[in-house]
Amino acid sequence: MNALDSTSTRPYLLRALYEWCTDNALTPYIAVLVDDTVQVPREYVQNGEIVLNISFDATSGLKLGNDFVEFKARFGGTAREIMVPIDRVIAIYARENGQGMAFPVPVPTVGDEGVEGAVSEAEAITSDANAPETPRNGIQLVTVAEAADDDEGPGDPPSPPPRKRPALKRVK
Repeated sequence: MNALDSTSTRPYLLRALYEWCTDNALTPYIAVLVDDTVQVPREYVQNGEIVLNISFDATSGLKLGNDFVEFKARFGGTAREIMVPIDRVIAIYARENGQGMAFPVPVPTVGDEGVEGAVSEAEAITSDANAPETPRNGIQLVTVAEAADDDEGPGDPPSPPPRKRPALKRVK
């Protein structure tokens, strides 16, 4: 068997990062590029993508196989069966710190739902001279600490006012 005939490393990396997240008490999330082969609640798909919590607490019967990620989860109180082909998973990361791994975006196929927009958006990001350098697949994972360190430039919209801490008011 040569390198071209070997199996994909993606399912092995998914399992390894899932295990790393659970061993470190982190919540594993996967980002999925949705098309007709992906079985997810379509009402939660945005821009041809969906982010799924695959933690032990959020899923039932999770199987991270070589071909599919399969599990049952509740969406809006309704149990749904989820089935995602491994090649449609574009990232796995920990919710708490953003650490994880992005994978190459699969080549769009006929019948992809929203993929054309996602691909053109990624191309727009990488073609912008002022944009920060992003990986080839157009995904840039930013940790919370990195996002807080970014300074606003003169052309950036103003940031929203800081939220006030909720407090109870005693009424007599």
